Amino acid sequence: MTEPAQTVLPPSGPPDPVALLRTLVAFDTVSDRSNLPLIDWAEAYCQGHGAAVERVPDPTGRKAALLVSVGPFETRPGYVLSGHSDVVPAEGQPWSSDPFALREAGGRLYGRGTSDMKGFLAVCLALLPEMVAADLATPIHLAISYDEEVGCLGVRPLIARMLERVPRPLGCFVGEPTGMDVVVGHKGKSAARLTFRGRASHSALAPQGVNAVEYAARFIEHVRLSAETIARDGARDLLYDVPHTTGLSSVVRGGTALNIVPDTCSVAFEYRAIGADDAAALAAAAIGYATGTLAPLMRAGDPACGVDVEPLIDYPGLDTDPEAEIVTLAKRLAGRNGHAKVSYGTEGGLFERLGGVPAVVIGPGSIARAHRADEYVTRDELEACAGFVRRLIRTCTTGSASSSRGALPV
Repeated sequence: MTEPAQTVLPPSGPPDPVALLRTLVAFDTVSDRSNLPLIDWAEAYCQGHGAAVERVPDPTGRKAALLVSVGPFETRPGYVLSGHSDVVPAEGQPWSSDPFALREAGGRLYGRGTSDMKGFLAVCLALLPEMVAADLATPIHLAISYDEEVGCLGVRPLIARMLERVPRPLGCFVGEPTGMDVVVGHKGKSAARLTFRGRASHSALAPQGVNAVEYAARFIEHVRLSAETIARDGARDLLYDVPHTTGLSSVVRGGTALNIVPDTCSVAFEYRAIGADDAAALAAAAIGYATGTLAPLMRAGDPACGVDVEPLIDYPGLDTDPEAEIVTLAKRLAGRNGHAKVSYGTEGGLFERLGGVPAVVIGPGSIARAHRADEYVTRDELEACAGFVRRLIRTCTTGSASSSRGALPV
């Protein structure tokens, strides 16, 4: 890890989560753009406060993740606070104000990413000085990733680097917006785009062509029937709003004119699986039907015909045992007794699958406000999150807290 910077960049006095959220929102980190301006700022901020920082760049050099560590991170396992830096686009949405300029009204803080999930990052960064000043016996890591919104891509090399640099963490708190409810599970997702390559002909001579749209329709029907079978006979997990695995085709494009047998048609489809099922295996089976059953029929009409497969998204689900220590700790820190599961995906499943790190999803805000115009988080929600993080700091601390920012072992 890099040495902490000697210059303390933040202003005097305790950092304010709202002021930090205003700074984070101002960075336009839509997933198709570079997040480096935000990462440059966050790296300098964390180093300025005396934390150790490891930058994990992507292969293009346009994006990077950060692993920020406080406490005896080289020798002892700790806890991870995980959040992604990217946001979804705001174009075409009816925002009441500039989505990249924080606006406060009635205790609500409006801006792109306020709930999903820069509010969580702002709280963690605001409390970083308290982490550094504390006498941490158990280290705390802040993991800031990229490209979560397009398939949980940036957290994968971040996890790999983390396991190379520090002892395997005891657990991970993923700060997606749950209203500070303790979430122990989410569905896994696997999605792909299939392109059916047929042979065009005049529609008056339809038997001489290979109709790509009709073969795509057979694939769509296959996915629909498999989803219906799962919904009727498959496993159940009643903690989910939709208590079973789902599958569907969502985007279909093909054909050029009514009197032309279409020579191409693409279908994007997905499966979202509860813990008892495997989304990747279900998607692979559907792809197998397309390539193993439909493609040979198409090639019988013309050897040049077939099916091309483009993977889109693949991330595992999260299914943490409600009796696990990380869940018990999360409930104590949050002051909650219950737990839940959510159908949307997070990076939690990857921490568990790739890193062997048990995870809980818990953060300020609401997923119902995410990805929409006038997304917001409330001051009360940020304060509840701050209470959670402060209690984590106390849990990781022994002895008297030190006011020195230079106490971090490196």
